Amino acid sequence: MHIHILGICGTFMGGVAALAREAGHKVTGCDAGVYPPMSDQLRALGIELIEGFSADQMSLKPDMFVVGNVVSRARLPDGTPKFPLMEAILDAGAPYTSGPQWLAEHVLQGRHVLAVAGTHGKTTTTSMLAWILEHAGLQPGFLVGGVPLNFGVSARLGDGEAVRSAQVKEEPAQRAGDTEQNVQPPQHPLFVIEADEYDTAFFDKRSKFVHYRPRTAVLNNLEFDHADIFDNVAAIERQFHHLMRTVPGTGRVVTNGLEESLARVLHQGCWSEVRSFGCAVSDFVAEGDASDFAVLQGGREVARVTWGLSGVHNQLNALAAIAAAEHVGVPPAVAAEALGQFQNVKRRMEVRGSVRGVTVVDDFAHHPTAIRTTVDGLRRQLDQSTPDGAPRQRILAVFEPRSNTMKLGAMKAQLPWSLENADLAFCHAAGLGWDAAEALAPMGSRAQVAHTIDELLTQVIAHAQAGDTLLCMSNGGFGNVHQRLLDALAA
Repeated sequence: MHIHILGICGTFMGGVAALAREAGHKVTGCDAGVYPPMSDQLRALGIELIEGFSADQMSLKPDMFVVGNVVSRARLPDGTPKFPLMEAILDAGAPYTSGPQWLAEHVLQGRHVLAVAGTHGKTTTTSMLAWILEHAGLQPGFLVGGVPLNFGVSARLGDGEAVRSAQVKEEPAQRAGDTEQNVQPPQHPLFVIEADEYDTAFFDKRSKFVHYRPRTAVLNNLEFDHADIFDNVAAIERQFHHLMRTVPGTGRVVTNGLEESLARVLHQGCWSEVRSFGCAVSDFVAEGDASDFAVLQGGREVARVTWGLSGVHNQLNALAAIAAAEHVGVPPAVAAEALGQFQNVKRRMEVRGSVRGVTVVDDFAHHPTAIRTTVDGLRRQLDQSTPDGAPRQRILAVFEPRSNTMKLGAMKAQLPWSLENADLAFCHAAGLGWDAAEALAPMGSRAQVAHTIDELLTQVIAHAQAGDTLLCMSNGGFGNVHQRLLDALAA
């Protein structure tokens, strides 16, 4: 079929476009601000991109319009539609659907879906799980909200024949000594998907993940986020409960035993096998430092992970991925071996360069908890690598509260807490409806606020010195601040 995607340059919709093209469909799309790298990636796939949402795109006459959740019925100040193409689709009675719905009907049907949900760590854990299955010879399809460096692409269909020839048989159940658990070689092609709780489209306010119908569901964590669509954490828990309703009885729910919110979700109803990780009495437990740790299952060591990642959050992500992979027959020892070769995800603690002893790092963190986790993880990493008697290496946190939740100011009071382990903090405050300087006042002289990228660059460069790490955190392009910092340092 020919599909035309509205909002094609978003990470998720761009992934849908790539999968549709790989499956042989004709794909075109439109978006506001069509620019590299997504535009280059899509055009390389032979996908025609149109700037804007003009109604004249109706002349393309696709079989289906696939609508991203960036599209709305909003009006401009002069009363004209912000998305005239959507209005034309509705007026004409043309066929349209959402990205998650199209994906469910045309890609996920007939597959064993492994979905990774949670407020934090979805992209990294999804990438870990996809790589574990790849390493085990299962060649899964996947759709990730980032680019796993082990694959170099954010989405692919995978090889359905691989599951029939893979050598992961009955060993996991025997190793665990538990014949009751639902561990078996996969019977269907595998697809790993990052399962977002954000809403599906302006005409479908359910969370995206309700469409995916996983047989293996990972619940990494759950806290308040997306203040633009959820009133409180209970509203998000209700959506996670709706996800639980779609997992079959022969499926598996992998849940973080440290999270009270997830315990409440399961208490609302769960009809599947549950495997926990994280807390001391979990089914899967980590023992040792986050960069080199034993994996205990049922109190017995079954694997050891030695890898280049650090931070307790990544240790927990690893346990989740191991528990999910075991459900489709991958022994924990094989999963741990794969994680030893895991290269992380682009924009997850990605070193962009080093000039005059100053290192610039890019990270996607934007929620206060994610910011704190990232800063704390870097703090531990730097402290461990600093020789005895050497000066403490400083962290200069450079960030922008860009997400809808942060722009609304719902979590501004948590910012000083999230930046506690940063030596200095620099906030890009453009476009906020609240006073960033006031929110960061508890940090005193350790925090500065800028209203333009140029002002931000001036502040950071004035304070940076050899041995510093400039940790740039945003869920957007951040005005290419990473490269501009490197250029300014080299000048």
